[in-house]
Amino acid sequence: MFAIIRTGGKQYSVEKGSVLKIEKLDKEEGSEIIFDDVLLLDNESGLSVGTPTVAKAKVTAKVLSQGRGKKQIIFKYKNKTRYSVKNGHRQPYTEVEITNITI
Repeated sequence: MFAIIRTGGKQYSVEKGSVLKIEKLDKEEGSEIIFDDVLLLDNESGLSVGTPTVAKAKVTAKVLSQGRGKKQIIFKYKNKTRYSVKNGHRQPYTEVEITNITI
């Protein structure tokens, strides 16, 4: 059984037991999250495609950790004008483990 959920403006394909890094959510480690935005659900009875979401379908997950990703370097440069700017960015994320997919 797998599902496609939407969170943080992105879509993720999830199965029971899968671990993924999503956009940062304000939850404590060990707490439980319920995702109601299920766009597609594949189970024993067949494939259900939502319009826009599958009714009564929920995906529950457990928060494993909060963190920040690897540093990304942003470097801007303009030729012949002595202009250069170097910045860095670390995107915060929430690591979750999918515990259950229900209809």
